[in-house]
Amino acid sequence: MKPFLILFSMVLFRACTSINAQEQEQWTQLLDRDLTHWDNYLSYRFPAGYKGEQPTDEEGNPIPPIGENKDEYGVFQVIEEDGSPVLHVSGEIYGAVTSKKEYANYHLRLKVKWGSKKYPPREDLLKDSGLLYHATGPHGRSYWRTWMRSQEFQIMEGHFGDYWLTETAIDVRAYPTEAIMSQVADVSQPFIPIGVGEKNPGYCMRSANYEKSPGEWNTIELICFEDKSIHIVNGEVVMVLRNSRYVDENGNKVPLTKGKIQLQSEAAEVYFKDIEIRDLEAIPAEFVQYYAQ
Repeated sequence: MKPFLILFSMVLFRACTSINAQEQEQWTQLLDRDLTHWDNYLSYRFPAGYKGEQPTDEEGNPIPPIGENKDEYGVFQVIEEDGSPVLHVSGEIYGAVTSKKEYANYHLRLKVKWGSKKYPPREDLLKDSGLLYHATGPHGRSYWRTWMRSQEFQIMEGHFGDYWLTETAIDVRAYPTEAIMSQVADVSQPFIPIGVGEKNPGYCMRSANYEKSPGEWNTIELICFEDKSIHIVNGEVVMVLRNSRYVDENGNKVPLTKGKIQLQSEAAEVYFKDIEIRDLEAIPAEFVQYYAQ
């Protein structure tokens, strides 16, 4: 090889190596053996037939939730797999791990797979968990008295990437509901408002099922920038959202564009690993098309 070609090859190799190193440095790892980036919260073991009421004892007195950082039950435990930390969530008690920091304008990615166990009140239902984002305020809001006000990237058997709300609203590119059928996400459709203060209920199905076979790791990614978010499952965009908001006590619509991240314990055994996040200065170029008018 001629000298100038050798020199060119060396320069190119170093440039590529530098770019790859910079890309790796952009990501912050959020899972370690001591869960130093996370708090945890546990509410209740909900019985079959639960209707959203405040749990009470035999004498009718309200039972307080277990509370924050009181996981004496081992619901959230870090184990090791191939030398790397894995978060094992038993699912036995409703709750969540909650990031200690708030985040805005980010790209989050992680891997998730199911365990084998299920608990009341979901023993005969699909395995369920979830990634909650823009989580704010106290724990224990809404029906299940467990989570913060937030938007949800659903993690459920056959429903990876669905949208659920916890006292919030958002607009989704989707086909509208009809009769008993729910909204279904589709990037070809206009944005429709969903959630609190809107006529459409706070749920939308992902565009298609890209979940892997039971026991296999799935990669899910969440893009959040300003009021926009994108749900990605195993490399496929399954939902495009914008205008994230909630309604305050005076009926005003308030933008919801930052908050903590929660991973749910919801009556099913589940594992998480390779949880990492990086800051964004703009919507990544490959996703800008989804917001073109």
